[in-house]
Parts: sequence; structure tokens; C-alpha cells
Amino acid sequence: MNNKFKLRKTNQFLWRNIAIVAGTFSFIICMLVLVNYIQINRIDPVNTELINSLVQRLEENPNDNQLREQIREMDLLVRKAYFTNQWQVKAGGYLLLLGVIVTAIALQMFYAGKQKLPEVTESEQENIVLFKEKAREWIGLGGFGLVAITLLVAFLTHKELGNQFTQAALVAQSTPEEKSDVEVVEPIKEEVKEEVKVEKAAEEVKKENEKPAEPVVEDKKEEAVEKKEPEIKKETPAPKVTGGVSYPTKEMMANFPAFRGAAGQGVSYQKNIPTDWDGASGKNVLWKVQVPIHAYNSPVIWGDKLFLSGANATQREVYCYDRNNGKLLWTAKVEGIAGSPAKSPEVTPDTGHAASTLTTDGKSVFAIFANGDITALDFNGKQKWAKNLGVPHNHYGHSSSLLVYQDKLIVQYDHKKSASLMALSTANGDELWSTKRKVRVSWASPVIAEIGGNTEVILAADPCVASYDVNTGKELWKLDCITGEVGPSVAVGDGIVFALNEYASLVAIKPGANPEILWEAYDYLSDVPSPVISGDNLIIVTSYGAVVCYDAKSGEIRWEQEFGSGFYASPILANGDVYLLDREGVMHIFKADKEYQEIAAPALGEKSDMTPAFADGRVYIRGEKHLYCIGK
Repeated sequence: MNNKFKLRKTNQFLWRNIAIVAGTFSFIICMLVLVNYIQINRIDPVNTELINSLVQRLEENPNDNQLREQIREMDLLVRKAYFTNQWQVKAGGYLLLLGVIVTAIALQMFYAGKQKLPEVTESEQENIVLFKEKAREWIGLGGFGLVAITLLVAFLTHKELGNQFTQAALVAQSTPEEKSDVEVVEPIKEEVKEEVKVEKAAEEVKKENEKPAEPVVEDKKEEAVEKKEPEIKKETPAPKVTGGVSYPTKEMMANFPAFRGAAGQGVSYQKNIPTDWDGASGKNVLWKVQVPIHAYNSPVIWGDKLFLSGANATQREVYCYDRNNGKLLWTAKVEGIAGSPAKSPEVTPDTGHAASTLTTDGKSVFAIFANGDITALDFNGKQKWAKNLGVPHNHYGHSSSLLVYQDKLIVQYDHKKSASLMALSTANGDELWSTKRKVRVSWASPVIAEIGGNTEVILAADPCVASYDVNTGKELWKLDCITGEVGPSVAVGDGIVFALNEYASLVAIKPGANPEILWEAYDYLSDVPSPVISGDNLIIVTSYGAVVCYDAKSGEIRWEQEFGSGFYASPILANGDVYLLDREGVMHIFKADKEYQEIAAPALGEKSDMTPAFADGRVYIRGEKHLYCIGK
């Protein structure tokens, strides 16, 4: 009996100490999170004023490379601090929850093992019981309140940092006017239109891409930042695509039906694309027209029709233009959709309510908005069907663009509360298939590619790059290799999939039942622009202004080029050249070859973050306010 009593005492002593340690640990975590919140409110971690002052100095001295490098390093430090704080807040929340659970269990075990209370009078017993009940009640409420306040502070800290980070990267915008007339800069002569011949478009583009460029000798300054050699993980040769390519179709290649062109692969199959224009003087600008409502989606084209969308917190619209003269043919208001929320979700100014680019199959045009509304319109602007997919929950706004495959509208719908890939019927909007995904929020867009005889939908989102059968939605392969808030889409070339994200890595993936990383590099990464591949030249574009060409097979850097302005638009391969629009509206045109060779750098005269579209020897660019048509 004495031994049992000693054992009970020992257990009580152990559980009491565990409760003390766990409680102290929980209290310290609470204090750290609270101090973190107070510090963030007292000191702006983004240092917006400092970065802005450095940028202003750079505008005054654009040739100061040392200052440019200083801004770049400061921007990187800001971003690293942001993501580090996110991790600390999340980890603190989990640790706090764990500490509270352990404390509660230890206290329960401690009191369960105590001996019976000493004998007391009836009145004293009632007072003691009442006191303990009140004490437990106040301690419980106090503890719960402290935990709730700490978790609330953690949430506010996360949200506030996100807002500060967005504001640090935000470019001031002016509100476009509601209406404007088409401004014809040069008269367009009525010409008899020739039939577009694209029977051998893909083959001709491939042949031109493989032609060796004339050697160009340029003096290059060594970068101040050390570059690490890419890590070669595998020597496995890239697999070859088997069978004839049936997607994209010849009709799709003759047009520009989606974000980054047919199949979303960053390739235009058009010929005779202009390389010389000037928006300020109107040189080679055939027409420009002001778009009614500003948005960040890019133009899509089928035949003589060009489509855009615009939206704000109260309005959602789709626009159809005659691409030959800029005339607005019709405006379709997207409203009155069953299940659509009464209030639009909050979005950041650099994403907006209509960041997703439309797509078309030549019969209908499809649009999706930040509140989850999705619609199909015929080419006269009449609604064929519309539905709401549920409000996508993320902290910037929805931006994944749409693709069409045969009778299927492909929708990547990755957000906080649910992540899925779905195919809707182009005819009536019915769900043909839907696949749940175990990923975090993604702002990337899907890509469709023929690989090894399969037609695959390939997506990138933390933590993986994954492929799905376009006809059934069945997962074909998946590889955990990417982290963070993924914005860039993948690139596919010669059976290899390339994916990247800022603060992650650039990976070359051999797809299949057992996918593997062929090589991996860390020097240049993107958080917005998607990569493009031409032959064995992989072009990577960063948002801060660096453009790099990698050997797609080995991962070695072939050349690198630094530009004064950053990039949000993705590069497009057209006629063997890369067309890359910077945020100031300057189109950098260069050869997609083993050595950097600039062709031209014409200026639009207006800022832009949108990817250009190409059709019939013309370039179509959506600027901050206007839509431009550029031709010879």
C-alpha cells in the first residue's frame, strides 16, 4: 500500500512538472507572437519608402548598375523576410496549440491522481467548491481568450504583411474612363483577305527554330552576384514524343485562342510579325482603342474577332472587337448568375477581378472572374450558359486562365478551401469530370501537351507538378518539387516538363509513371512570367528584369541579360524570335538561340503587364488603358 502511495505521488509530481513546463512554453509562444505583431506595427518590414527612394535615384541615373543591384538585393531581402515571417507565424500557431493540449492533459492527470480532499465543514466545503468552480471558469476563459487573441494576432500579422508586400510591388494606376472612341492612328486600307495557310505551320516554325544564328560577339560585364552551377542530378536522356501531334489543332495554330497561345505553351504559329513600331509617334500602330474596364487578362483571337474581359467589384463584362479596325462589336454583361455571391471577394490591385485570360474554340468564348462566375457566350455576345463555381478563397484574387480541348473547358481551380481540376462541357457547362488535388493556392495556368502518346493537362502548385489525362481527369504522374505561391505555368519541350517558382528552384522533369528530376538550378527564378522553350533553348524571365537562356538538356546557362524594367508578361515565341514585353511597355525582341542577339526594342508608349497576342502578321497588346494593334 505504501508503495502504491509513493507511486501515485511520483506520478502526480511528474504530471505537475509536465503541466508547468507545457504551460510556460505556451505562455512564451503567446508572448512571442504578440511581440511579433507589435514589432511589425512599429517597424515597417517592407521598407517601402527606402525602396521607392532607391528606385527614384535609379530613374535619375539609369546607368548606375551598382544601384540597380542594390535595389534587387533589397527586394530579395524583403521577400525573404515576408516568407520567413509567414512560416514563423504558422509554426507559432501550431506550437501554441500543441502546448495548450499538453498542458490540459497534464493538469487532468495531475488532479485525477490526487488524494481525497481533507475534511472540512459543510459551509467551508461549499465555499471551496464554489471558489474552484469560479477559478476554473475564469482560468479557462482567460486561457481561451489568450489563445484566441494570439491566433487572431497571427492572422492579422499574416494579412497585414500580405497587404504591405502587395503595396511595395504596386504600380500606381489611373482609373480608365467608362467610354472612349477608337483612335485610328494610321488609315487601314480595305484589302482582299487571303486564306490563312497553316497546313505546315508547326513544321515551318520548328525548322526555323533549328536554324543556327549568325555568331554575335558582345562585350558582357561580369555580374556582381555569384552564380551557382546548376545541380545535375540525372544523365537520363529526354524522352521523345511518339506519334503525330494532334493538339493543338491546325485551326488553333491559325489563331491565338488562349493565354500564351494554342494549348498555353507560349508559341505563336504566325508569320511576318512586325519588329518595329513606336506608340508615341504612331509608327506602325494601326489602331488603338480604350478598354471600358481595366483588367489584367490578355487578348485572345479567333478569325476577325478579338476578346477581352473587364471587371471591378460590381461589374463583370466581356468585350468583342473587330481586330481589323478596333471597333467594339459588342459588350456582354455577366450578371444574374445563380449562386453568384452578393459581394465580390477582396482582391489586390495588381490582380484585380478579371486576371484570368479568356479562351475560345471558334464557336464560343469562355470567361471566368474572381467571384467564381464562369460563362460561355456565342460570337454574337449571347449567353449560352453560366454558373458559379464557388468563391475562390485566396489572398490575391483568382488568375488561372482557361483552356479548351475538343468539347471540354479545362479549369484549374486551386484555392485555400478546395483545390481541383475540372472539365466542363463547352456546350452546356455540365461537369464532365473533376479531380481533387492536394495542393495549396496556385495562380498558375494549365498547359496541355502531347507526351508519349498521351494528351496531358500539366499543372504546377505547391508542393508538386502533376499531370492528368485530359479526357478523364485521371492523375498520370506527380512529382513533389515546387514550393511557395506558384504563379508561372510550366513549359514543355521534347518530352521534358520545366517548372519553376521564386524561392524554390527550376526543375527539368522526365514525366512518366515514375517521374524524375533530370536537372535542377537555383540562380534565376520567376514569380510571375512563365518560361518558353525553343529547341534546346529554355528562356527564363524574372519579374525584376533578368532574362536567361538555359541548355534545356543539361541545365547549363548559355547567356544572361539584365534589363532596366521588370516583367510580368510571359515571353512568346513567334517566327523564331522571342517577344517579351516589359512593365514599361517596351517589347524586347531577340533570337531564341544559344547566344543573345537583340533584334529590336520598340516602345508602346504605355505601361503593360499583359502578354501579347498575334494574328495575321500583327501584334495585339493590351496596355494599362488601351488595346493596340501593331502591323507593318
